[in-house]
Amino acid sequence: MNPQTITQSRKAAPPAKGKRKRGGFSAFWVRQFHTWHWMSSAICLVGMILFAVTGITLNHAASIESEPAVVSQEGTLPNDVRATLAAVPDSAGRDTPVPQAVSRWLDGEFGIDASGRAHEWSADELYIPLPRPGGDGWVAIDRSSGAVLFEDTDRGWIAYLNDLHKGRDTGTAWSWFIDIFAVACVIFSLTGLLLLQLHAKKRRATWPIVGAGVIIPLFLLIFLMH
Repeated sequence: MNPQTITQSRKAAPPAKGKRKRGGFSAFWVRQFHTWHWMSSAICLVGMILFAVTGITLNHAASIESEPAVVSQEGTLPNDVRATLAAVPDSAGRDTPVPQAVSRWLDGEFGIDASGRAHEWSADELYIPLPRPGGDGWVAIDRSSGAVLFEDTDRGWIAYLNDLHKGRDTGTAWSWFIDIFAVACVIFSLTGLLLLQLHAKKRRATWPIVGAGVIIPLFLLIFLMH
């Protein structure tokens, strides 16, 4: 074979698989973008649907309000439990825990877990707020008579889902979930943008649509919000 032909064939040979490039990225990074994109989308799937739907319900909260259901119950502490409560000094503050006997009685009588909850002491009363997603509640105990008043308010499933969206009274575990979900959404969006760049040459509408996604919100914020 002619040496010149051999040289030309070598020049025309495609680059090695690991060095092949698309859109300025090596094949390794292209594979990474696809992997991160589908994995982050899998993590975000349920959360994104939840947050998108509750974004609509929050935006129209005034139109879809429901009548809250309020339940009130009364009771009286047994003498031994009341004696435990009376033993707490009048100067008790928020750092003074609710006596275990009182917590056990509330749990058995009303299904209230008072241990570890924020509470307020006064000379006359122990007050325990019971906020939760989609509702609210409180229990007040008269320190002298042992009279207990418990009230629970349920605002319905839509309010529950809206509170999940806002992270209202949802606890540490859900707060961590929101943070992890937000990071996954950022990865999903950024890898999606990089994949758009890879395919932009074959899809001419890519960057005009991306630009519209930036310009439309800015236009609304600058000219129409106020």
